[in-house]
Amino acid sequence: MNASAVGRFDHPENAGLSSQTASVRLPAGGRGQAAGLAALMEATAGRAEIIIAMIDGPVAVGHPDFHKENMRYLDDNADVWCRQISACVHGTFVAGLLHARRDAPAPGLCPGCTLLIRPIFHKQASTSASPDVLACAIITCVEAGARAINLSADMPGSQMFTHRGLEEALDAAGARGVIVIAAAGNQPILGSSLITRHRSVVPVVACDAKGVVLPSSTLGASIGRQGLAAPGHDIISLAPSGGLAKLSGSSAAAAFVTGTVALLWSAFPRADTASIRRAVLGGQRTRRAVTPPLLDARVAYASLRATQQGA
Repeated sequence: MNASAVGRFDHPENAGLSSQTASVRLPAGGRGQAAGLAALMEATAGRAEIIIAMIDGPVAVGHPDFHKENMRYLDDNADVWCRQISACVHGTFVAGLLHARRDAPAPGLCPGCTLLIRPIFHKQASTSASPDVLACAIITCVEAGARAINLSADMPGSQMFTHRGLEEALDAAGARGVIVIAAAGNQPILGSSLITRHRSVVPVVACDAKGVVLPSSTLGASIGRQGLAAPGHDIISLAPSGGLAKLSGSSAAAAFVTGTVALLWSAFPRADTASIRRAVLGGQRTRRAVTPPLLDARVAYASLRATQQGA
């Protein structure tokens, strides 16, 4: 499929998603957990003008399964041919979920979109970063034109809860119409962080093949109110070695939501941020549970189709 093509629908906003089994394969491990996503993937591989960014570890961009034509680093000093450290494994895995070729053994969600890579922990083995580093990375992605930012990072201790620079960076993203999709975490506690409770952020928790939220998930009022659950158990994606890896957790789940947002924006390029966000979150109904609802691409697509026709 052409990277900038819209797939089998000339005008996808004028056509519904098929209820038949789609011929496009979901990333391995994601089957049955995200309603309508396979059909949305069949409708579009994404548009190059839809720019998404990932803030994560470095990515082994030399992996043969990447769709390399429209992916690039935002950090000239990044270790492009990254080493076998956990940060590189993590970054390559998430990038693969988003940007692996559709004909690869572990296909990506939106390889037709443009992927910007902003590594924040490429010189260490952890996936933890300071709020200052996170804030700088967010601003860099916003200024580079990202419409959505996939964020997977832990923050140390008390810095999780308040930091003026990070809050201002998230405010700036919201003011520019950028949707930040953040992994909610894999600690089985009730709580929140500056990131997961920010109004510009969609926090994401992982669920299993039956749609049940994983016991390791971090939950909380803000996560339940403005977040989503998505596939995140035994997901298969790319590994720095050139092969495949299997991982579980909210980082994998966040990539499913980011990919869905990118595909929806590709199918409805005239939609504004509020419309995309409202559609992917399933409307404006009030939520009171600490567990968020499951991602439903079919409902999101139908919502956008209804509001965007004739717009």
